[in-house]
Amino acid sequence: MNILSAAQKRHTAKAYDAERRIPEEVMQQVYDLLRSSPSSVNSQPWHFVVANTPEGRARIAKAAQGGYSYNAAKITDASHVIVLCSRIDMDEAHLEALLDQEQNDGRFRDAAARAGQDGARRGYVNQHRFGGKDVAQWLEKQVYLALGTALLGAATLEINATPMEGFDQKILDEEFGLNAKGLTSLVLVSFGYSSESDFNAGLPKSRLTQEATFTFI
Repeated sequence: MNILSAAQKRHTAKAYDAERRIPEEVMQQVYDLLRSSPSSVNSQPWHFVVANTPEGRARIAKAAQGGYSYNAAKITDASHVIVLCSRIDMDEAHLEALLDQEQNDGRFRDAAARAGQDGARRGYVNQHRFGGKDVAQWLEKQVYLALGTALLGAATLEINATPMEGFDQKILDEEFGLNAKGLTSLVLVSFGYSSESDFNAGLPKSRLTQEATFTFI
């Protein structure tokens, strides 16, 4: 399936076939897509918690109660659920880990190139930390780039997906001890195969016209 066809056919699944599992080799491609996602100055401020067992999905579903109970079945009936987490800050340990990985992957021709990358990245971090005072929000934006990559990738792999912001963040952060790791939960994505009760599967896609969406200059 080409990328445009996948984007046009993609829909947000509203109900899953609890008996169908996505082969792990297919999900591995989703994991690889998440790792390969772009981020500002290669900041990679994310961590992904993957639930591929009923027990794991039940733990995530604890955050879908009360006013969020409408999402519970989308979690428990799915094949896999991923919690997309964002770093709360760009601490020294993460900055050094990024630089070392880039070094190991051969991105620097010499010490000056390494120092230049480090300085540029720290410059953006400091701009958001001290200038805009919005470093957490800036990091969250990078995680949403990964979300978009995963959703389009799932469509090209012909599996269904459901992004969800409707969950209790405090419950989920406590369930997985995320804050102690410098992380916070941001958005969930369920993956699986739609069931016959997925009403959204049969509805036409609706988007504003090109004229309303673009300005050509």
